[in-house]
Amino acid sequence: MQSTVKTMSVQGTILVLDGVSTNRIMLKVQLTAAWYHVVQGEKLAGLGALLRRTRPDLVLTAQTLPDGDAGDVKRLMLSVPALQDVPVVAIAPQNDRTARLRNLSEGLDDVLAYPFKDTLLLARVRSLLRARAETQDLKNSGNPQSVGFAEAPAAMIAPKRQGQIAVLAHTARTRTLWHKALSGRTQHSVCSHTLPNLSGVLSGTIPDAIVVELNSEPSGLNMLADLKSRTGTRRTALIGIIPDDNATLAAEALDRGADAICLGGFCPDEVSLRVEALIARKAHDEQMRDSLRRGLEESWIDTLTGLNNRRFAQTAMDQLLHSSVHKQRGFAVMLADLDHFKSINDRYGHSAGDRVLVEAGKRMKRAFGPDGFLARIGGEEFLFGLPNATREKALRKAADICSGVNSVPIVLADIPARLPVTVSIGLKVCEPPFSPIPDSSLSAESLIKCADKALYAAKQAGRNQVWMKQNAA
Repeated sequence: MQSTVKTMSVQGTILVLDGVSTNRIMLKVQLTAAWYHVVQGEKLAGLGALLRRTRPDLVLTAQTLPDGDAGDVKRLMLSVPALQDVPVVAIAPQNDRTARLRNLSEGLDDVLAYPFKDTLLLARVRSLLRARAETQDLKNSGNPQSVGFAEAPAAMIAPKRQGQIAVLAHTARTRTLWHKALSGRTQHSVCSHTLPNLSGVLSGTIPDAIVVELNSEPSGLNMLADLKSRTGTRRTALIGIIPDDNATLAAEALDRGADAICLGGFCPDEVSLRVEALIARKAHDEQMRDSLRRGLEESWIDTLTGLNNRRFAQTAMDQLLHSSVHKQRGFAVMLADLDHFKSINDRYGHSAGDRVLVEAGKRMKRAFGPDGFLARIGGEEFLFGLPNATREKALRKAADICSGVNSVPIVLADIPARLPVTVSIGLKVCEPPFSPIPDSSLSAESLIKCADKALYAAKQAGRNQVWMKQNAA
């Protein structure tokens, strides 16, 4: 009988840089035991080629290399656009606060000093990789190459802005001292509260960063987990302050959601450096989210009328159909077409025709109301999806659209004539019960075809009216 060997997937690639081979080997043993793929390097020379070949997810570098230092490594990483967001952690031979502050000011993501526990190292690695994974997801979602463009986007530079920092400490005296010390070292506004007063933090503007005092009491750790689980604060940067070198507490804090840990108590210079870096990263990610959101909105908006477009309508139809069948509620599909629109283009020009489309779209949107969706799917043709609809409701809504368009002629500034515009509508209403088994007659394509047949009948009957398709055949 053959035994089955179970394997685990590698969690990521980590580059270890150190001129001392025993240090590299020790780190490799610690990391490979946690299922990370480890690549090794000795010095700065040749690092560029090594980075391009291995594309690491994180770099652990000795504070001092044979031909450079950790700051040189970070600068090299920043010079390669594809690697700018790769975390770089310096490994220091001793707990030297001056050297740590220098590394943080050079842009390194953290500094760990020998000797450190495996649990702290691995917790920090997990924390940094989680943060990078979120940034990578945003980049991949907004990458033009994923939708057919040839060039990769330029790196985004988030503009500096004033943020808000909240301090949470166990005593009023501590919070006052930290508040005062931090206010003098940062451009951001600072507020302070006493643990566990979470309501004070959440009552106003959500802070960009929260500094939390951690000790043997569970309230600090619980606060980290609570803040990370809330929708409003899950992207807020969290910095834990530990009064001693308690690596176990630091590791637990990182796994509970802390983005950074300050061991050995509150150092205003270190806290301000970490806060600045984390707020800058948060602003960068927010900028990417906004850009992605705008890109998605633009991809489903018709640039002429400002209504949704055909691409949006395809997804919206599928959602309307799925939701209606699942909830066993009726719905309606309407196809509308402006009557004699070609004659407007022929007589007054396409510019006038475009403005008529814009005005007609506005009128239809007002008449249709907020329920369901409206999209321009081509030329002078518009598609409506109406949820929770009966035949009576759908017919009434279609009649409202017709009267909303034709009630008043359209007036264009450069054309003396008043342009009477009417619309014909084909309507298909579907009412429950619906079978949970997929039915070809109840698909987005078949329903639009039914509405199109009804629209053709409305045109044949004289236009400026609503016709309803009685069945799906």
